[in-house]
Amino acid sequence: MIAIAPRHLLLLLGITLIWGLNLVVAKVGVGDMPPILFTALRFAALALMTAPFLRWHGEAMGAIIVVALLVGGLHFALLFVGLARADNISSVAIASQLGVPFATLLSVALLGERVRWRRWTGIGLAFLGVCVMGFDPAVFSQRLSLAFVIGSAFIGSLGLIAIKRLPAMRSLELQAWIAWLSWPQLAVLSFLVENGQGRAIASAGWVGWGAVAYTAVLASLFAHTAYFFLVQRYPVTSIAPLTVLSPVFSVIFGVLLLGDALTTRIAIGGVCTLLGVLIITLREKQFVDTGS
Repeated sequence: MIAIAPRHLLLLLGITLIWGLNLVVAKVGVGDMPPILFTALRFAALALMTAPFLRWHGEAMGAIIVVALLVGGLHFALLFVGLARADNISSVAIASQLGVPFATLLSVALLGERVRWRRWTGIGLAFLGVCVMGFDPAVFSQRLSLAFVIGSAFIGSLGLIAIKRLPAMRSLELQAWIAWLSWPQLAVLSFLVENGQGRAIASAGWVGWGAVAYTAVLASLFAHTAYFFLVQRYPVTSIAPLTVLSPVFSVIFGVLLLGDALTTRIAIGGVCTLLGVLIITLREKQFVDTGS
């Protein structure tokens, strides 16, 4: 594992901090407007900022559309609907990490990847942690919210598998296509299943619009681009494990800013899940780096 330069380590910590706070900010935002509408506005803002990076890819556009539907509209719509229904940010932050074991299992099923006992252990720990957390009374009462978040993690992991089939393209270019293909479908979905959109937009204050701006500018445009910058310069074994700090920051911010209750069962389940995710990440990135 190569040592990260201090300035780049600070950048990486800043990225995880931004992503950790993102769930709390989004929770405030979906309290100001319907969650699917909020997601559509987030992608519309991102689409405007990334428009100069759009490039047509001919026959690959079908695959790009599939990726955009999965990791863009469907993934975030389910996540923010679950977030809107949740009373506890900690459970959402932890359950969203199931995307890592889901992606590993899908790689086995769809790509024929081999998984050895260490990653199976990580997968087991990740799901065990969510089960432990799910039976906490504070979480069990909002099990529908948890179901939306877990569904979001599964859809997002399908999107990651689809991304592996895409031609090489810049991170900002992929973000641009995801944004431009996501916001129209989300706008239509919001029109079909939500109410009071016009009233919500007209009455949204600086908090609601600030949440949209934060999720689009800081969480998507800046943090994802900066993360891609670091991955290009360091082995993924040096970078990826530190992203486990992101849900830890979400839990801390949820307790400090929203008054979430951090029960013993949630804490134990969270540690199990994040440890499992860390094991999977370390093993998968080792295989990527060594080519084994």
